[in-house]
Amino acid sequence: MGIARPWWRLVAPALSLVFVGVSSMAVADDAPVLRVLSWGGAYERAQREAWFDPFTEATGVEVRVDEYSGGVDVLREVADRGQPPWDLIDFTMSDAMAACDQGLLERLSPAILEAAPDGTPPRRDFLDGALGDCAIAHTVFATVVAYDRTAFPGRRPTSIDALFDTERFPGERALQRSPSANLEWALLSYNVPRQELYGLLSTERGLRLALRRLDSLGDSIRWWEEAETPARLLADGEVVMASGYNGRFFDMMANEGAPIEILWDAQIREFETWAVPRGARNPGLAREFIGFATATERLVAFARHLPYGPARRSGAEQVTTHEPSGIDMRLHVPSHPFNAERAVRKDEAWYASVHDRINERFMAWLEQRDSQ
Repeated sequence: MGIARPWWRLVAPALSLVFVGVSSMAVADDAPVLRVLSWGGAYERAQREAWFDPFTEATGVEVRVDEYSGGVDVLREVADRGQPPWDLIDFTMSDAMAACDQGLLERLSPAILEAAPDGTPPRRDFLDGALGDCAIAHTVFATVVAYDRTAFPGRRPTSIDALFDTERFPGERALQRSPSANLEWALLSYNVPRQELYGLLSTERGLRLALRRLDSLGDSIRWWEEAETPARLLADGEVVMASGYNGRFFDMMANEGAPIEILWDAQIREFETWAVPRGARNPGLAREFIGFATATERLVAFARHLPYGPARRSGAEQVTTHEPSGIDMRLHVPSHPFNAERAVRKDEAWYASVHDRINERFMAWLEQRDSQ
């Protein structure tokens, strides 16, 4: 049995005539609205260009966006108070899996997705692991360490060990106030093999080793929570290294000329997804948007603004250039062979299963550290 085409595919040509120039004119008061929770900054601007505005132009549905800093807690808090204020959430896959396990998300079927341009069914076109029970991956991003290339005359960091080497690479480091990536990098700096990371982090010994390594940075750590912060701190010369998302660092380099280099060694690669909160006002509209925004041509359009790789094989083959500058984006996506050689595939299922325990342990360590 064939998959029914979504209604916006059938009516888009007519609607595009009706809504020409919609982005510059007000949407009617009684027009439907899709409420989205996303990550703000350069990421949201890219989403606006590639997904939100084209969706409005095709359907007349206004897309309103609230900003957050990730994590499951925000959804858990609103769920306790009743109906969530969003129809759609942009989640990391690990957070989406944790929220799904806690009954906070609607189930999603691949039947809402478009086939590839050559007719390949979605299940074969999406990358392995991209289709979850409650989440549909749209892009592949990486958490990386970047550095100020003017900070270390005559030398440059080449491996993740440099993050912890304050003698050869002195200066403050901006790190995310989260266990994710920090724990993996701490163990990698002990030369723990990549395939043993999550097994070791499942033990008390592994956690102690990782936290001890982070402790060795002493007062050199500046913690961040907002995704825009680390790239700004680097660009302003307030820190010499920072963890963050590869697209945010690229945006600062390409659009503001900041002297930032990405250290691709030990990039932590993960899917970014769409998920529908349980109890959302417009779950059907949210599913229509997911089908629209994960179509191959929409994912390729997004990759022309930020170097996050499409979660579909048909899209990965079509990544071209940065729309404003003409930079070859293929060289900046996490999956490029030069960048991916020493990547760590984040164990999303592991993080989903230990989410609360690991976060509580990390926060307890932070409180103890702050009290000293």
